Amino acid sequence: MKKKTAFFWLFISLLSSSDAQVVSTSPHFFGGQDSITITFDAILGNSALAGFSQTIYAHTGVITNVSNNWRYVKSAWGVVDPAVQMTNIGNDKYQISFVPRTYYGVPSNEVIKKIAILFRDASGNIVARNGDGSDMFIDLVDSTKINCAFVAPNIDPGSTISVSGTTHSINVIGIADSVCSLSILLNGSLLSSVNDDSINVTLTSSPYGNNIVQLIAVGSSTSDTASFSFIHNLEVQTAPLPAGIKDGVTYVNDSTIYLNLTAPFKNFVYVVGDFNNYTIDTNYFMYRTPDSSRYWLQINGLTPGREYTYQYVVDGNLKIADPYSEKILDPDNDGGIDNLTYPNRTIYPTGLTRGIVSVLQTGQVGYSWNNNSFIKPAKTDLVIYELLVRDFLIAHNYQGIIDTLTYLKKLGANAIELMPVNDFDGNNSWGYAPAFLFAPDKYYGTKAKLKELIDTCHSNGIAVIMDIVLNHQCGNSPMVQLYFNNTNGKPAANNPWFNVDATHDFNVCYDMNHDSPFTRYYVDRVTDYWVNEFHFDGFRFDLAKGFTQTYTLGNITNFGHYDSTRVYNIERMASRIRSTDSTTYVILELFADNNEEQRYVSDGMMVWGNMNYNYGEAARGQISNSNFSGVNYKYRSMAQPGVIGYMESHDEERLMFKNISTGINTNLSYNLRDTSIALSRMELAGAFFFTVPGPKMIWMGEELGYDVSINNPCRLCNHPFKWNYASDARRDHLFKIWSAIIFLRNNYPAFHTTNFNLQVSSAGKTIHINDPSMNVTVVGNFDINVINVNPVFQSTGWWYDYLSGDSIQVSNVVATLPLNPGEFHIYTSVRIPTSGFFSGIDETITENKFAAIFPNPTVNSTTLQIILQKSTTIQVKIFSMNGNLIKEIDLGKLPFGTHEISLEMTERHYQAGIYLCKIIAGEKVQYLKMVIQ
Repeated sequence: MKKKTAFFWLFISLLSSSDAQVVSTSPHFFGGQDSITITFDAILGNSALAGFSQTIYAHTGVITNVSNNWRYVKSAWGVVDPAVQMTNIGNDKYQISFVPRTYYGVPSNEVIKKIAILFRDASGNIVARNGDGSDMFIDLVDSTKINCAFVAPNIDPGSTISVSGTTHSINVIGIADSVCSLSILLNGSLLSSVNDDSINVTLTSSPYGNNIVQLIAVGSSTSDTASFSFIHNLEVQTAPLPAGIKDGVTYVNDSTIYLNLTAPFKNFVYVVGDFNNYTIDTNYFMYRTPDSSRYWLQINGLTPGREYTYQYVVDGNLKIADPYSEKILDPDNDGGIDNLTYPNRTIYPTGLTRGIVSVLQTGQVGYSWNNNSFIKPAKTDLVIYELLVRDFLIAHNYQGIIDTLTYLKKLGANAIELMPVNDFDGNNSWGYAPAFLFAPDKYYGTKAKLKELIDTCHSNGIAVIMDIVLNHQCGNSPMVQLYFNNTNGKPAANNPWFNVDATHDFNVCYDMNHDSPFTRYYVDRVTDYWVNEFHFDGFRFDLAKGFTQTYTLGNITNFGHYDSTRVYNIERMASRIRSTDSTTYVILELFADNNEEQRYVSDGMMVWGNMNYNYGEAARGQISNSNFSGVNYKYRSMAQPGVIGYMESHDEERLMFKNISTGINTNLSYNLRDTSIALSRMELAGAFFFTVPGPKMIWMGEELGYDVSINNPCRLCNHPFKWNYASDARRDHLFKIWSAIIFLRNNYPAFHTTNFNLQVSSAGKTIHINDPSMNVTVVGNFDINVINVNPVFQSTGWWYDYLSGDSIQVSNVVATLPLNPGEFHIYTSVRIPTSGFFSGIDETITENKFAAIFPNPTVNSTTLQIILQKSTTIQVKIFSMNGNLIKEIDLGKLPFGTHEISLEMTERHYQAGIYLCKIIAGEKVQYLKMVIQ
């Protein structure tokens, strides 16, 4: 068989627009038994090794018919091995030669399909890849058959070139690995045919739109084909954007839409989708606005109610989803979404395109809101429950939260802060890797179900706050992809929304430029959308300190200094949000200069107040660092209570874990590492947290003494809510204590006064609240030994212990009280009813018990045991925590004795959470709490 000797440059990167290739092979057709030479051009791809003066090594293996993963990898990573050493041939080019099957040691019964290869320095710290960061692959051929390929034009088989004008010139060269019948066809029509091992033709004209060029090689017994496509563009038409058209989709009526993409510096854009089978079609060639900043198109004839998928094809090569997509399909992650969470999902158009696609739908049925008159809790009254949908319930969906709202109401939370629920990279995530800020992530449920959650919360007096990331976006973001430098692996310098490099520390992914008018337009659209469309009550802005272009990278101290540009950006954004809804909460995760934070609070915003360290030290008995005065907004010289104090958050270590792992244990009778004592310290901390006027936040599970470290097994790993803790009497007591204290602060005006002070620098700590309605004195011992604490009551007379119902008569306001370690009291000058604070499901159980459930908690099934003293009829009713009847079982009349009934929890209406089982045996009734994990 006659072989070619010229190099065949193989294109590697799908997204590269370059006409040069990172690696080449000689010969260009080769099989597993052929000797080959691979040439690497270090200037191309990500250019990581361009100009490198030391030895370069290959990291290489093969893809075989056994697996699509790398196999038979030659040498270990970071090892200096002559077998993978490249030869420097000059001009930043390097070579290596071998016979693939022998070199890799692939058994004869395995078919080598591809060579996989990267290039590195000796240590493996510097790695050359494709321009888009992907691995490099080189195809092998079947030497028993004819093989053909294009060698001109230099175009990646996964990419597209474009031409314009009425005439053009494209030199097309095709080759085969032996003499055969070679033909070149344009859109199925023959252009040239020869009997040789190469063919050459020049295209000077072609139809407008997409064109396919084919190379067909026919041998004596086998054949092969190769193809590439190119776009012959119409001249881009300039036309002003029609009035009222916004970026993204504008719905005109049930069959007509406008699409509008911001894309300055780009040459042309097509729309592809269901409506044109994802093919380049001149009917979907977009108009360009006179300022060359936007591309737009009207699409007619859509079927109302049908979901259509679509993408933008920019400059012929780049396919992106719409940055303003309200729903997207992700080929890499949608498979991990179950039908219970997101039923009847639209199927990704596999085989028609690649990458994330957008979804649009005319004639949508809007959500019918049940509560349109919700009044948000005052900022000073907020008790926020921070919640990660992924971990709160195993089902990780909104329906589960809806079914568990009674639990949060019983605790006393009047607001939920959802960690990011807009679409983010991947599924298993905290959500701080945003990609599509208008699309609810399908991993948590449907758009309608999120609205139902918010609606149900409002009907239960609970506000819903959205944790949102506007500091950065990650790799799936179309705005990142649209202007990206593949060589440097960074946003391009002309990206309208993103900086090439972050201007500050703590940044992840790609840093947004908040000084850019493009970013400001985008940010305002985002906040308008979630308030108007979903009725969110507020936003917690992640890493708000990054909303600046002031360069402080590497100087964390300067990053926190007062920044006038950041002040302008944040105040501008807040003003726009309030123009949409003046009552919207604006919460900043800032941790900046106190003068700057004072300014935001004076303007009606709120800032996060991290007191994890000080409360943690107090709870575990380290008195020297236990002064948590910072939870008091007045301590920070703020004119109003705008500091959201918290003892725990998703970013901080659990107090309970600190107690049981590092709590002081020198007192054998009072060991802070004992679980029961550690839980009592959480009660103590709560008494000195919730009674301080001003907004507060609880991190999910904190109320039950969640004691798994944030780093076990890793910081971002799943940390499922431990619902079984709710049935532990000791942890349930903590829940009830906190619930009672929250009830007190939520319902008595004294806790909204500005006349209060904290004395919390020593082991004996006090809080004094002074109000015409009543005075409050909180006193507690944070030591591990008995100490005398001076409560300094505001007056003599009767004082009432809120939690116990006891009372004391004070004749000397400075007389000390001996307090046991961990002992605390909340004294009020007015008697407050305490009955009902500690009532719960478990306390409704009658004394004459006759039933039990085991195992409890359960996952899939459990057993109900009933012991009867006489024959009687049995009914079982299972209720959700919000009182809905889930299931009713009529067992009929059962005889005397013990009976065990299996309860299956795999049915669709069961979610992880707490349920109430009502067992009716004749005239007897017993209630049992059942926990499903």
